Amino acid sequence: MKGSGPSTGWEETNRWERGVSWLPHPEETMQRVSHALDTEAGVVVVDPVDADGIDDLFAEFGEVAGVVVLLDRHKRDSAAVANRHDVPVYIPEWMSGVESDLDAPVERVRRQIPGTDYGVHKLFDNPFWQEAALYGDDDDTLVVPEAVGTADYFLAGDERLGVHPMLRLTPPSKLKRLDPDRLLVGHGHGIMADATEALIYALRGSRSRTPSLYAKNIKSLVLG
Repeated sequence: MKGSGPSTGWEETNRWERGVSWLPHPEETMQRVSHALDTEAGVVVVDPVDADGIDDLFAEFGEVAGVVVLLDRHKRDSAAVANRHDVPVYIPEWMSGVESDLDAPVERVRRQIPGTDYGVHKLFDNPFWQEAALYGDDDDTLVVPEAVGTADYFLAGDERLGVHPMLRLTPPSKLKRLDPDRLLVGHGHGIMADATEALIYALRGSRSRTPSLYAKNIKSLVLG
């Protein structure tokens, strides 16, 4: 979804010592969430949806050092935010079909966001889905833009975190290698406690809980 101008209504979702997240359109079903990460290089803004006054939120942590796109479909308002702060948009070196759509300076990154402790982890790279995650080694913060989420349409049964409906049968097993204290997602509120437990539970039960998730979402569409 491309940017359509700043949101006039937004709410803060997660806050911790090294960052904050915001929900630009609290009323929307998709619950698109963006993040500002406080790093040694400055504030790194992840998959931003722009909002009136959001620069004041960034300023609480310092100057913006760059904007990151973690999903090929999450260009969102990355160019607008980057140009306003005169910083580049960072894109994983293997991700295609993004740079040409951004009217802003672009820098390709391989393993690390420059000057930060956030490593770049490839989750999916195929013609239908290109996604990376960030992992901050200093405080074990994991940022996943799409593969998992906490918005209602991601969740089945008693899940606090769920695998994306389209990935339920092929969950992102690479995430099992990580041990986060907190997990920030691109859709819904983050998991700020017992994040590893929630992640393992979501991945292990992804396939078995698929029928109940699909049934719930179909019912929601029919009755909604």
